[in-house]
Amino acid sequence: MATIQEKLINHVTDEQPPAPTNKVTIVGVGQVGMACAISILQRDLCDELALVDILADKLKGEMMDLQHGSLFLKTHKIVSDTDYAVSANSRVVIVTGGVRQQEGESRLNLVQRNVSVFKGIIPKVVQYSPNCTIIVVSNPVDVMTYVTWKLSGLPKHRVIGSGTNLDSARFRYLMSEKLGVHASSCHGYVLGEHGDSSVAVWSGVNVAGVPLQTLNADFGSDKDPENWKEVHKLVVDSAYEVIKLKGYTNWAIGLSVAELTESIVKNLSRVHPVSTMVKGMYGISEEVFLSLPCVLNANGLTSVINQKLKDDEVAQLKKSADTLWGIQKDLKDL
Repeated sequence: MATIQEKLINHVTDEQPPAPTNKVTIVGVGQVGMACAISILQRDLCDELALVDILADKLKGEMMDLQHGSLFLKTHKIVSDTDYAVSANSRVVIVTGGVRQQEGESRLNLVQRNVSVFKGIIPKVVQYSPNCTIIVVSNPVDVMTYVTWKLSGLPKHRVIGSGTNLDSARFRYLMSEKLGVHASSCHGYVLGEHGDSSVAVWSGVNVAGVPLQTLNADFGSDKDPENWKEVHKLVVDSAYEVIKLKGYTNWAIGLSVAELTESIVKNLSRVHPVSTMVKGMYGISEEVFLSLPCVLNANGLTSVINQKLKDDEVAQLKKSADTLWGIQKDLKDL
């Protein structure tokens, strides 16, 4: 007896459906991973979304919850598994997994523990998606991007850290609040480490092409009567503040990662401040990953914009690199 499906549908061809062309995999279904997932789905950036984690029940629950919203999405296939085979043929792989810092734990020890975790993640990602671009989100993101590059064997243009894309977004938002102009019209970059040693490029801050340093020569300095330097301090402290209030950050980083993903899958060649290997730039001599303005498109991270930084900004960038190298140089098992 024919089923309802057989009575309803008359197949014209028996060919298998084509393989996905914009498959995105997210490793880690914690708060950050799922914020990335929903941001990417809402922007229709993939034709298949795969989720991978070691927590089988949570993984299945998150997958089902997203699948139940399929009516409101344009991504027809959402899958998950603890086996990395589910990630096969991904165009972009977003890594959010890792261990959290324990009270009193040194940053080096945290990174070393995360190296062990990444040794179980990155080789499997590359095994199933050798042509993917990896976006690392796990903290400390600059060091973990370096670790991913080392473990993956991928060329440096296909290993990207989410870096200061979020810091710069926070910077522009806080400026917009102070100026009464929308954040998209306030232009400026935070570069260097995604963390305490980040560098606010005050010399490049502008609205409608008007450099704010031409309106106030002390803009962003210690002598600034308007104390704009406080804006950068708020950027550095903002993650700590959100974590203190709600326990974690997730929405803004999810939106930030979706923006990076869009530039890659849509071949947009947009400029983003993301973490890349900077050896040989601005006098930096070590293999350090930190954020500079980079062009992202279908090939990954294809170019770095040579910003005309002031001497003090270059010095701060070098200091940021030294901070990261101080942690990286003692890492084992890479």
